[in-house]
Amino acid sequence: MTTKDEDEIQELDRVTIRFAGDSGDGMQLAGLQFTNTSALFGNDVSTMPDYPAEIRAPTGSLPGVSAFQVSFSSYEIYTPGDEPDVLVAMNPAALKTNLPDLAKGGTLVVNADEFNETNLRKAAYEDNPLEGDQLAAYRVIKVPITSMNARALKDSGLSPQQIDRSRNSFALGIMFWLYERPMEPTLHWFEEKFAKNPAVAKANATTLKAGYNFGETAELFPDHYRVRKANLPPGRYRNITGNQATALGFLTASRLAKRPLLYASYPITPASDILEELAKFKRFGVKTFQAEDELAAIGAAIGAAFGGALGLTGTSGPGLALKSEAIGLAVMTELPIVIIDVQRAGPSTGMPTKNEQGDLLQAMFGRNGESPVAIVAPATPGDCFNMAIEAIRIATRHMVPTIFLSDGYLGSGSEPWIIPSLDDLESFEVTSPTDAETFEPYARDKETLVRPWAVPGTPGLEHRIGGLEKSDTTGLISYDPENHMRMVAYRQQKVERIADDIPELTVLGKPEGALLVLGWGSTYGAIISAVQRAQSSGLSVSAAHLRYLNPFPRNLGDVLARFDKVLIPELNLGQLRMLIRARFLVDAIGLNRVTGRPLKIREVEEQIYKLVQQKAVSVA
Repeated sequence: MTTKDEDEIQELDRVTIRFAGDSGDGMQLAGLQFTNTSALFGNDVSTMPDYPAEIRAPTGSLPGVSAFQVSFSSYEIYTPGDEPDVLVAMNPAALKTNLPDLAKGGTLVVNADEFNETNLRKAAYEDNPLEGDQLAAYRVIKVPITSMNARALKDSGLSPQQIDRSRNSFALGIMFWLYERPMEPTLHWFEEKFAKNPAVAKANATTLKAGYNFGETAELFPDHYRVRKANLPPGRYRNITGNQATALGFLTASRLAKRPLLYASYPITPASDILEELAKFKRFGVKTFQAEDELAAIGAAIGAAFGGALGLTGTSGPGLALKSEAIGLAVMTELPIVIIDVQRAGPSTGMPTKNEQGDLLQAMFGRNGESPVAIVAPATPGDCFNMAIEAIRIATRHMVPTIFLSDGYLGSGSEPWIIPSLDDLESFEVTSPTDAETFEPYARDKETLVRPWAVPGTPGLEHRIGGLEKSDTTGLISYDPENHMRMVAYRQQKVERIADDIPELTVLGKPEGALLVLGWGSTYGAIISAVQRAQSSGLSVSAAHLRYLNPFPRNLGDVLARFDKVLIPELNLGQLRMLIRARFLVDAIGLNRVTGRPLKIREVEEQIYKLVQQKAVSVA
C-alpha cells in the first residue's frame, strides 16, 4: 500500500538536465551543485559544461549563453547524455540555442519573466515562443523565476543586481524538488562560499528553499521523480573534473617518483584550471610558475628537468604549436619533460571553449627534423589521474618528452572518482648517476637505449647540453653524418621500445568478429555505450580504446587483423585513421565530427548498424 505522494513519484533509471542562461546567470554553479548533490546521493553522474567564448558577451545575446548538462543515473554511465530530458532556460537566448537538443516530449522549464520584447529581439525571435504552438512538442512549465526570486529576497537588504544574481538558486531549488535531491549539501556550500558575505549566503539559501517549496506547492508539476543510487564499486568517492584529476595525478607522480615538480604554464582555455589546481599544493613541494608566454613556460620546464626535477608544462592547441621548437630541444637533449595539451576546436584561436581532437598529428609530427616523443591520452575525467602518472613514469624511465593529450570535454567534464590509496600505487623512484669514473652523458642502456639523467652539480658529471647534435656516448658536439644517423635512430628506437613497457590493448567483447570500434581520448564514453547497446542486440561488434598513441600497444596490429572491418570515431577529420592505415595497412572507416561538441552515442550506434548491415550475429 503506498501513499498518494508515493503514487505521484515516478521511478527513473537516468535523467539528463541542462541548465542554460546568460553567462551571468550562474548556470555553471547551479549545474555543479546539482552534480555534487547527486554524487553525494549515490548516483553515477557525468557532466558537460558549455561556456561562451566571449569573456562578457552582451546580456541576453545568443553568443553569451552559458550551459551546464548533467546526467545522473542508477547505473554506471559513460557520457553526459546525447540530449537533455529537461531544459531549464533562463531567457529567450538560452531557449533558442539549446531547444534543438531537447528530446521531443521533454520538459522545458522557462523563466517566463525574461520573455519580454527586448530579450526576444536580442534572441532574434519575431514572436514570443511561449505563446502559440511553437513549443507544442514539449512539456512546458512557465515559472516567473525573476519576480518570485525578488519577492523571496525583498527583505534581504541586497541591491536589485545582487538579488537577480540569486535566480540560479531559485531554479536549482525547483530541480532539487523535482528529482528528490537534498538541499543540505548546497546550503552548507553557500555558508562556506560566502563566509565573508553572510547576507549573500543567506539570500541564496532563502531563494533555494523558495524554489524548492514552489515546486512542492505550485501544482505545475503533476509528478516528481526518483533516481535511485547506483550500484558502484565500494570505496571513497569524490566528484572530479578531468583537469582536477590531471593536477592530482601529476602531484601523485611527484610523490611516487620522489622528485620535486615544477609546473610552468601560460594561461589558456581550457587548460588554465590545471595551473590553478597545482598552485594549491605548495606544501607538497610543487612549484608553479605563470610564464609570460608559451616559450618561457616550456623553457622553464626544460630547465627544471635539466636540474633533476619533474618538468611539466601545459597548454592547448595554439600553445602546443608555439612550444614546438622547444619540444625539439627536449628531444635532442633527451630530457624527461611532460607537455599537457588540453585540446580545443581550431585552427588558430578557433572556438576556444569548444571541444575537438585535432592535435594528434601535431603531437606526433609537429616539429622539425626526426623528433619522436611519447604520447598518452586519458579516456575519462577520472582516467586523467592515471594517465598523468603514466606520463611521468614513461618520461622519466625512458628519458623522453611525453605529451599528455586531454581535451576540453575531459578537462571540464566530471564524474564520480574512487579515491585511491597512495600505498596501492606503484612507486617508480628515479635515480641519477653519481660515479664520475664510469659516467658518459650519452652512454645507453642496452635494453631501453636510455641515457643517464645526470644532475648538475654532481662532482665529475659535467657534460654538454643543448640543441646541437651530440656525439654518441661522449655528448660532444658532432657534425659527423654517420653519428647523426646513429643518434636519430637511437632516439626513434628508444620511443618504439616503450611498447615493451606499456599494457597490451584490451578488447571489450569477443576478440574477433565483424566490426571493431577503435577510439582514443574522450570518444570513450560514446563508443563503449554504443557498442554495449549493439552487443545486446546481437551484433558482432567489439570495442578497443587507445590510451597509448606513441608508441601504439605492441598487440594492436594483431587485434586489428582479427576483425572484418574497423571503425574509428574521432572529433577530427581522421587523424588516428590516417596513422592506422599507414602503419597497419588496414582500410579503417572514419566517423568524423568537428562540431565543437562531444560525440553522441546515437551517431556511433547508427554507424555500427550500417557497417554490420543490420545482420544480428549471435554473440552467445
